[in-house]
Amino acid sequence: MSATPRPGDPVITPALVAEHGLTPFEYEKLVAMLERTPTLTELGVISALWSEHCSYKHSRPVLKTLPTQAPWVLQGPGENAGVISIGDGLAVAFKIESHNHPSAVEPYQGAATGVGGILRDVFTMGARPIAMLNSLRFGSLETPRVRYLVAGVVKGIGDYGNCVGIPTVAGDVMFDAAYEGNPLVNAMCVGLMKEEDLITAKAQGIGNPIIAVGARTGRDGIHGASFASEDLSEENEAKRPRVQVGDPFTEKLLLEASLELIRSGHIVAIQDMGAAGLTSSSAEMAERGDVGVTIDTTKVPVREEGMTPYETLLSESQERMLVVAKKGHEDEVKKILTKWDLAAEVIGEVIAEPVYRVTEGDRVVAEFPGTRLVTDCPQYHPEAKESEQAIARRTRDVHAIAELPNESDPAWTLERLLQAPTIASKHWIHRQYDSTVRTSTVMGPGHGDAAVIRIRGSKKALAVKTDCNGRYVFLDPRVGGRIAVAETARNVACVGATPRAITNCLNFGNPRKPEIFFQFREAVYGMGDACRALETPVTGGNVSLYNENPQGAVYPTPTIGMVGVLDDAAHATAMRFQHAGDDIVLLGENTDEIGGSEYLAWIHGVVAGAPPQVNLEGEKKLIDALLESIRAGKVRSAHDCSEGGLAVALAECCVADRARPMGAMVDLSAWTALPLRALLFGEAQGRVVVSTADSAAVLAIAKRHGVPARVIGKVAVADAGLQIRGAAKPVTLSTARMLEAYHEALPKAMARAAAEAVTADPATVEGH
Repeated sequence: MSATPRPGDPVITPALVAEHGLTPFEYEKLVAMLERTPTLTELGVISALWSEHCSYKHSRPVLKTLPTQAPWVLQGPGENAGVISIGDGLAVAFKIESHNHPSAVEPYQGAATGVGGILRDVFTMGARPIAMLNSLRFGSLETPRVRYLVAGVVKGIGDYGNCVGIPTVAGDVMFDAAYEGNPLVNAMCVGLMKEEDLITAKAQGIGNPIIAVGARTGRDGIHGASFASEDLSEENEAKRPRVQVGDPFTEKLLLEASLELIRSGHIVAIQDMGAAGLTSSSAEMAERGDVGVTIDTTKVPVREEGMTPYETLLSESQERMLVVAKKGHEDEVKKILTKWDLAAEVIGEVIAEPVYRVTEGDRVVAEFPGTRLVTDCPQYHPEAKESEQAIARRTRDVHAIAELPNESDPAWTLERLLQAPTIASKHWIHRQYDSTVRTSTVMGPGHGDAAVIRIRGSKKALAVKTDCNGRYVFLDPRVGGRIAVAETARNVACVGATPRAITNCLNFGNPRKPEIFFQFREAVYGMGDACRALETPVTGGNVSLYNENPQGAVYPTPTIGMVGVLDDAAHATAMRFQHAGDDIVLLGENTDEIGGSEYLAWIHGVVAGAPPQVNLEGEKKLIDALLESIRAGKVRSAHDCSEGGLAVALAECCVADRARPMGAMVDLSAWTALPLRALLFGEAQGRVVVSTADSAAVLAIAKRHGVPARVIGKVAVADAGLQIRGAAKPVTLSTARMLEAYHEALPKAMARAAAEAVTADPATVEGH
């Protein structure tokens, strides 16, 4: 049996092949595999499955170098989500993915459907989602288009998550001109399950029926996978209709129906119809099970008339799943879906013949040998070479950059940094998210370095966090990749959790450019270095390439999503100073590094210099010392030093909680040999500020672990403000000024977006 063209299908020409994103080499490979000219449907299938988004054809060889195994890893890369054991028969499923291109052209639906897709990845493993996170990157808030994108993305995330009833508890947001044309919207979901409920997406059982479940299929999202594998340009911006439309209420029904299906025993596999829709879900399930499948597109429930097999296969309509049921259990599956007011139709079956076959009734419209449409995807090994410009940036002597006249008062610099959108409070964003629904949130956004979620019926809790400083990776990819993992691990440890595993979302430009592939390769190697040192294996993730437009690529941004475990939720530790009179202890050592800092970027408009070095062995010791101190009850608050350096970290500890600010009296005379701006605003790694009523115990624990530690001051009442003495110039900043700078910067900027929306349709706003 062989596929034949449908009446009215266009002739396959080089122009049509190019329109589908295939290179001449890839098309020749397809023809050789089929031993004939492909049909239009086959060309569409390969266009999706061999796209970068689905195939990882430029990245897979590098990704194989990452550590993926540990005794607690139950499911590593290759499934819908990774799964780790947390003891007591419980497991956590988690995954992060991107929805960058859709969010760039349609911010609300792009972000909303990103949330929906990652939810499905988690509950298809048998886990009930308990928390959402997001990692966002935007251009300058001075640009009206960026303000429009921020408003749309945040509302899309909030509306979808709030409607489904899953708390959005943590994340990270950064602003830089490098992301002006390409916002990054990465969504992460964490789910809880019993180990025994783990299910995979592996088709098996000859004769078992394949069932389409959930919402009906429409024409939205067609070619979404290939769209995500292209540079953004004005031509591609016109592909807005490819962006899917989400329905969170249907998602909630699908979530409950899927979990009931998994527990029922009537199915053997389940997979989300995500990127490339029915095509990828059916082909990947067949490949995992090393079986054949046949699909009849006329049996797929649709919501638009006249859909062709091409459209049905490639649609990325949301809230749909593909299920392999046990033969003879079809009616039971349909009953469960009917109960939840969802469609369920048998559209094919698992077959012994080693083919992937698609029919339109009796007509075969696509047929591939065996599982080769997945396994035969070409793998590329592009040239990797650091550019001369990158070397010049990294080796620039940033200490030679002259201070501005205003910097004669370091309090001015500190206040300005607290107003930087990357540093300032993100309350304007996370107040639009329901972070407490389901009532298990121990520590939500803005209160700790990571979020903490209680596990009901247990003393345990989970800590979750996303993070990455793309500027560091831009300047030194390998060091930046290490820091991304190390800082996320510090964040998780600061709230009292042991870092256990990561998922990652690797956002880069065009991998066919040697300087971009160099960034990608070295960043992944750096991540691997840190994951091995910190014992946090990679359980899965997502690669998002081609994040660039005619103005250039985004900063290479390998976002890390980390899960940690607290044996006792009572150990959850906030970042804000708690009690006047407590000692302030700095764990770690200050250095003279200012390269790649927010200080240079925000105050001087310079992105240059070597990023701070990271000692991975020292990071592991720091985490161990911090966790021992927290579990011993010796730490009242903990906050790592990151963007903005030590002075910003101290200020955040004072005013992070707007309703309960504190002051601090700090003495940095131990470091008078360091340049003042490096001491105050440099971003040396491996540092955590803690407050304690028993500094002797904290210092003793640190010493035992070989971690530098020193008492640097005392927590004071709010009226004292922040006073830093002992450095070349004193710093005095009132609590009122810190509160104003830190908490009002983002609302003031976004108020301009609200005013613009009143006077102009978003489509007419400058730059859109």
